Amino acid sequence: MSDEEYMKIAIEEAKKGDFPFGAVITKNDEVVSKAHNTMVSDINSTAHAEINAIKKACKKLNSVKIPDCTLYVTASPCPMCFSAVWRAGIKRIVYGAELPDKMGIDVKTMNQMSGNKIKIEGGFLKDECLKLFS
Repeated sequence: MSDEEYMKIAIEEAKKGDFPFGAVITKNDEVVSKAHNTMVSDINSTAHAEINAIKKACKKLNSVKIPDCTLYVTASPCPMCFSAVWRAGIKRIVYGAELPDKMGIDVKTMNQMSGNKIKIEGGFLKDECLKLFS
């Protein structure tokens, strides 16, 4: 499948959530996990789509490190989610909309601060992702 096809899965997942964030984690061209934001329904401020997807992927792959995986997400990750991606060893982030964190930190700056270990590509199905937030 292509990056756009995986992003479409993330978009559909986002529509299920409390906020329009959806995430898909792949490995070897297969979906390992997918998740949406459940902050309100779980009464948990850390239940972002990326965190939920990472938890599912780690459990499925039986490891806290998932380095051969790609994360597809409808919007650029916040600092908490980026840190979780970095700690999980995920090698690539593909996101749709660019939503700088309220602290003014963007994902590319976070990656520079961490040593540029993650390949980051943005703007995939950007318009469709931005529609989720309108």
